[in-house]
Amino acid sequence: MRFFSDNAAAVSPAVLEAMIAANHVDTAYDGDALSQRLDGVFSDLFGTPCAALWVSTGTAANCLALAAMVPPHGGVFCHAEAHINADEAGAPEFFTHGAKLMPLEGEGAKLTPEMVTAARKAIRADVHRVQPHALSITNATEYGLVYTPDEVAVLGEVARGHGLGLHMDGARFANAIATLGCHPGDVTWRAGVDALSFGFVKNGGLSAEALVFFRTDLVEVAKIRRKRAGHLNSKGRYQAAQILALLEEDRWLDNARAANAGAATIAAAAGARLRYPVEANELFLRLTADEAATLRAGGFDFYDWGEDEARLVTSWDQPAAEIDALAAAIRALP
Repeated sequence: MRFFSDNAAAVSPAVLEAMIAANHVDTAYDGDALSQRLDGVFSDLFGTPCAALWVSTGTAANCLALAAMVPPHGGVFCHAEAHINADEAGAPEFFTHGAKLMPLEGEGAKLTPEMVTAARKAIRADVHRVQPHALSITNATEYGLVYTPDEVAVLGEVARGHGLGLHMDGARFANAIATLGCHPGDVTWRAGVDALSFGFVKNGGLSAEALVFFRTDLVEVAKIRRKRAGHLNSKGRYQAAQILALLEEDRWLDNARAANAGAATIAAAAGARLRYPVEANELFLRLTADEAATLRAGGFDFYDWGEDEARLVTSWDQPAAEIDALAAAIRALP
């Protein structure tokens, strides 16, 4: 019973059916009918004109967004445990041709306006210092915490006040929206977000993520960089088909709600073991090595996360029997 990562979850049947339906001759790259629909579908979803590009990975979405905002001599404020800083093998620096990540510390991988303001004020405006050009936040964060629309809006004001672009890594954006229950626009463009990496692979997709630009002036350079980086797939209709299938009938939200509900069930059993509140589909539990071994002996797989801590992730398709069994096993720990 695997609780390692939602990256390993099954692909939604609707996605597979959509890819089969797309299996016919059409224009190559992003000129096909399905790719051409993305701008309109995302504009309707967010309630504002926007431009959307498919890419194959979340790393590519994050890094292409930052490369469109940040010159090689610039910098990006982010959390020290942000995926772009801790888990992308230098890809942001590679895609931007050398821009510097400028990591900040904050509980639960969240940033506050005070942190960003203090960091910006500490940088002299002279040729000897890297000047920040963007702020990147993750929603839901790497510890499963959710930024509210108000929290993002205050960060958006700080970013604008310092001339910074605002990027949101939304690898689990669907899980955040499922928790917030707000309009997707409230926590993105209305709050000052310029570009969103909208995750689909963790939420029932196969090999497609969406890079959504609310500042549409950034999209042309992003298209060029997508090609230069090797992410302009010849048969892009299969990427577009995946995204459209999950957006149709709000499957993206239904899947996220299912994953979040599974995490909530386990959280109720974990109680005081929880390291952070469970606001999406990730749980961080205090577990001794012996307790972790007991759970693994019961058939549960998960990541160790530092000393006496574990990370568990529920997926959109996690069987209820597995969730209930894990909750019971956690309750039974001494």
